[in-house]
Amino acid sequence: MNRRSLGRMAASLAAMAALALPLAVRAADEAPDALIKRLSTETLDAIKADSSLRSGDVSKVIALVDSKIMPSVNFQRMTAAAVGPQWRQATPEQRSRLQQEFKTLLVRTYAGALSQVSDQSISVKPLRADPSDKEVVVRTEVIGRGDPIQLDYRLEKTPGEGAGWKIYNLNVLGVWLVETYRSQFAQQLSNGGIDGLIQTLAKRNQSNDKKS
Repeated sequence: MNRRSLGRMAASLAAMAALALPLAVRAADEAPDALIKRLSTETLDAIKADSSLRSGDVSKVIALVDSKIMPSVNFQRMTAAAVGPQWRQATPEQRSRLQQEFKTLLVRTYAGALSQVSDQSISVKPLRADPSDKEVVVRTEVIGRGDPIQLDYRLEKTPGEGAGWKIYNLNVLGVWLVETYRSQFAQQLSNGGIDGLIQTLAKRNQSNDKKS
């Protein structure tokens, strides 16, 4: 497997970890690095055990995403950060549409890369954080053939019901996912506003539907 393929596979694991987390009982005080290690291992194991996931079956990937609630990701924060300042002017309906189309885009973008999963494993680097920190970066590597692939997570600690660490950004090979999409969305927002971005994402997803 070449580095580009492994990089795409790492990106798919990041998306899967953020969007299709296994439904499990988790203690609110689970350490962020332990959370990432568990989720990464469970996600890899699920992909390795299911040939339809590895073949990039989009409907199977979406079914997996939809069947597993997203208890360990703040997807609203992720979408809001990708949209930027105009998120504050969006209506609740527009925000809901943006989150749905963005989720679909991520799933479809990385579904094809799942075929690259074979004997990879995840190495979580020692966490450098203070116990009182509310936001941390957990650094990991996807280890397989060739050079290891950097895959890092930004997490925040949330209080109240559903308390615990939640992912809100992902870094593959030194590139943060939210910042990448923010630069892509900026021009669309400038030209057509929130509705224009929603329409662009919907068209992109529909185009991907026809290809799958």
